[in-house]
This record gives sequence, structure tokens and C-alpha cells, in this order.
Amino acid sequence: MRVNKGRLISIALMAVLMVKLGPANCYASGFGIFTQDSASTSQASATIAHADSPSAVFFNPALINQLPGTQVSVGTTLIMPSRQFTSALTGQTTKTESQTFFPSTIYLTHAVNDKLSVGFGIFNPFGLSTKWPTDWEGRYLATNSELTTWAFNPVASIKVAPWLTTAVGFVYLRADSTLERQMNFSFFGIGDGSQKFKGSGDGMGFNAGLLIDPIKDVSVGVSYRSKIRATLDGNASFDLPAAAAFLTPFFPNTHGQAKIDLPAQAYFGAHFRQLHPFTFEIAGRWEQWSSFKELDLQFSQPVMGRMNAVTPRNWRDTWTGMIGMKYQLSDAFALMGGYLYQSGAVPDSTFEPAIPDADSHLFTAGISYKPFKEFSVDAGYGFQKLKNRTKKNAIDDDLTDGFFNAATAASGVYKSKLHLLSLNLSYRF
Repeated sequence: MRVNKGRLISIALMAVLMVKLGPANCYASGFGIFTQDSASTSQASATIAHADSPSAVFFNPALINQLPGTQVSVGTTLIMPSRQFTSALTGQTTKTESQTFFPSTIYLTHAVNDKLSVGFGIFNPFGLSTKWPTDWEGRYLATNSELTTWAFNPVASIKVAPWLTTAVGFVYLRADSTLERQMNFSFFGIGDGSQKFKGSGDGMGFNAGLLIDPIKDVSVGVSYRSKIRATLDGNASFDLPAAAAFLTPFFPNTHGQAKIDLPAQAYFGAHFRQLHPFTFEIAGRWEQWSSFKELDLQFSQPVMGRMNAVTPRNWRDTWTGMIGMKYQLSDAFALMGGYLYQSGAVPDSTFEPAIPDADSHLFTAGISYKPFKEFSVDAGYGFQKLKNRTKKNAIDDDLTDGFFNAATAASGVYKSKLHLLSLNLSYRF
């Protein structure tokens, strides 16, 4: 029987394509996570020019100068995504498996004196997961795609003038990822195999911020998070059906390494307090997803005679607009709300089911309760609706064989939405 070498190469190489990091798109384009604090989430992340909690370490470290004493904040967000695919080929609808995620945070700030403050944050800047059934139409593209990241971020903020505060910080990022998909051996007349890649790595970057108070009751914030190049090391393993045992030498369990660029991010916002107790902020965010141009994988052992593979991604930069509002009912209670619109990072040419990214709307609401001066509880809810996305490109189970296989392309309409429930506890010493 003639072996389609191009198809075999594709099966092996796609096993370790870390590009399919595959998060449940949460509140950001690509696979970013911005649920860093309940009060901020309740205001749709429009917290670049005012500080509600020590999560300012993430959004704009210059803001920690507004936080007196020593403060600690811990929180988590329950993220419940729902995705479905309607096939253009069969009309059949497939849903992802039900999952709940809880990216969590710890933030600490300390005012050294009237001009200097320091802070530290541990948080999840990128990640989550997408799980499709192992027998669905797109099983050769993706079944289980996961990414978890942890960032460790010390910062320092200095008030250089009554109207100007600056800040800078260092970021160490740790990443763990898993990719699983089925292997198509139908051209041999035998059943599917499976493959798994599990890897981890790290990278370093920085963040910086400015806070300007140009006039009374108005503040302007700008912050920046640098691109982080993460070096990921892992192993690919293959599970071939018994009838395909003769192919085992072509699919060795092997070590692989890849370098991926996690995008730079810039934030800007203006906070208005003239209508106190009602305040609001208008903010924006830019993410440099165009840095994700390709993935270059290096192998320790040849897979179908290849020692490396380069896969184009060609993602695009994204823009997000946010507005957040807060109404202080009393010293103890405040109501919050917000709206966010963001553009998607993945172009039509490389759109596929591991990361079904799209333009989206987010609506948020929340409450803050401060039973006594030193302690506060924030809780919030968000609903994110992604625009329907139609896959009609040539990405199928094999990108190298020179022809399009509609039966394995998972072409059709992808629908996604998410529910967010957040809780945060803050304490001032």
C-alpha cells in the first residue's frame, strides 16, 4: 500500500504545534486573561486611571501610589465557556465539553513613604482551555488544547511631582501547555490514532506605568506590558492503533522546543470624578498579536525525516474599548457596571477550532461591600458574547498534501459565549 508521506509528516508535526495553546477566549483577544480583580472586572477593566485595589499592579502600577498603608488582595473568577460548531458539510451541531475555569490572583502593595510605593502580584495573564469530543468532525485539528500561565510581577512606583507618578516592574512568566488531537489513518483503512504534546517553559519581561492628574477630579493613566518570549520544552507521544504498528518507527516519542512571543500590551484611560458619588472611566487596550507570526519547532529526533517545522500564524493586532462606572451608595456599599468591545486576533486564513477567537461584546455588573474600614468584599458578573465565526479556509487534517479535504476541515459556523463570576477579598493593615 502506498504511504502518503506528506500526510504522515503533517500528522507528526501537528502533534507538537504549540500554537494551538487553545484557551477559552476570556475577555481578551487571542488567549489573554484580564479577570484580575472583581472590582475591575465589574467595570469591564476600565481601571487604568484609578485604583480600587492592589490589582493596580497589573493594570497600571503607577496607581499603587494611591493605596495607603499595606494592602493585600486575593480573588478568583469562575469562567464558564460555551461553544458550539455547526458543520457546513453535514449540518450537525457539536458542542465543547462543559468546563469551569478559575484564574486566580494575589496582589500586595506597601506605601514606603509619601512618594514611594512597592507592590507584588501573582496572576494568570494567558490561558484556559478548549475541549472538543474525540469523535467530532474536527478531531484531526483539535480535541484538547490547554494553556496555564503564572506571572510573578514585583513593581515600584514613585511620585515625581504632585501631578505625575511613574512606575516600573519586572515580570517572570511560567507556562504549561497540553495539546491533544486524533490522527487520521483512514487512508490505510484503519481507525484513528491519537497524539499528545505536553510542555512547559518560561520567559521574562517588564511593565511600566504613568499617572497624570492634569486638572481637579480628572486623572489619566497609561501603562505598558512588554512582549514576553517564552521558551517551551516538552515531549510528544503517539498512540497508534494496533493495525498501524508498522508506522511506529516514524513516530518516535521525542523532545521538542519552541519559542513563542506573548504579545506586548498597552493601556490608556481617563477617570472622571466631577459627578461624585458617580464616577466613570473611559479606557482602551492595544495588544500586539501581530508578533505571533509563526511557530518554529525544533525536534531532538527526526519525525518522518524532519528535524523542525515552521507554521505560519499571521495574527493581527487588536484594539479594545471599555467604559466602567461606579456609584457609591454609602461608605459601605458601591454599585459597578461596565461594557467592553474587542476585536479578534485570528484572521480568516488561519482560523481553526483550537482557538475560535472573534470580535466580542462584554457586559458587566458588580457590588463592593466594606463592612469596616480595613476590609472589603467585591463580587461581580460578566457575560461575553463572541460574534459568530465561519471557518471556510483550507486548514484540514493535512496542510502538506496539496489538496483540500472537506471531510476533515471542520468548516462551518462557530458560536461562543462565556459567563464570569468573580469574588475578591481585600485587607488593609
